[in-house]
Amino acid sequence: MQISNIKRLIFGTMAVAFVVAMTAGTISPAQAEDDSKIAHGGLLYDKWYGITEGDIPRKTNASYPTTAKKKGKTTWRCKECHGWDYRGVDGAYGDTSNSHHTGLKGIRGAAGMDPAKIVASLKSATHGYTSDMMTDMEFNNLAMFVSKGQVDMSKIIDGKMIKGDKVRGKNLYSTICAGCHGDDGKKIKDMPPLGEVAKANPWETIHKIRNGQPGEKMPALRALPLDVSVDIAAHSQTLPE
Repeated sequence: MQISNIKRLIFGTMAVAFVVAMTAGTISPAQAEDDSKIAHGGLLYDKWYGITEGDIPRKTNASYPTTAKKKGKTTWRCKECHGWDYRGVDGAYGDTSNSHHTGLKGIRGAAGMDPAKIVASLKSATHGYTSDMMTDMEFNNLAMFVSKGQVDMSKIIDGKMIKGDKVRGKNLYSTICAGCHGDDGKKIKDMPPLGEVAKANPWETIHKIRNGQPGEKMPALRALPLDVSVDIAAHSQTLPE
């Protein structure tokens, strides 16, 4: 393991310990288990084939519009059609100039749906996912995220501005995030500056703060109240590009 990855693991572990300390005694074991499953589902929604041991599709998804711009395995990412705001054509991906535009609807209508029905939809001909791609646990966790883990982004993002407490967010960021990302958001060299990401795509920023980053030790803050994630994201938009 490279030194940079070791440092990320250490800081990530410290941040997780902080989260555990903050939430100890405030949530039931059952709720903590659900939060864990939902956060894992959020990672799968982001890039399932980056964190599973299942088959990686090589062909473009049969339901991906031929007029859209992506090809191959990318078209199998949930977020690629439904967006980081979960609204599909009714959200940020509704802009026809956006390279991710597909014209497909989002998943907001599935919030609160029976997870078993969502799994059935994922395995239907429309989506085309198979048991060779994901395990039963992974299907169930992804369905849990769709049913119980979505955030109504329209209530916390105005245009591209995140409506959070930037001052409180700075203190939270310094405690939870700066160890890996640096005070200026530029410490991780294999990603764009965090300030740039947060300003360009606030919806993705919120999603990743809540659920983590596939393949990285970034802690998911789902167990903490939503306003913690919103405030951190709002501060992130003040960081340099």
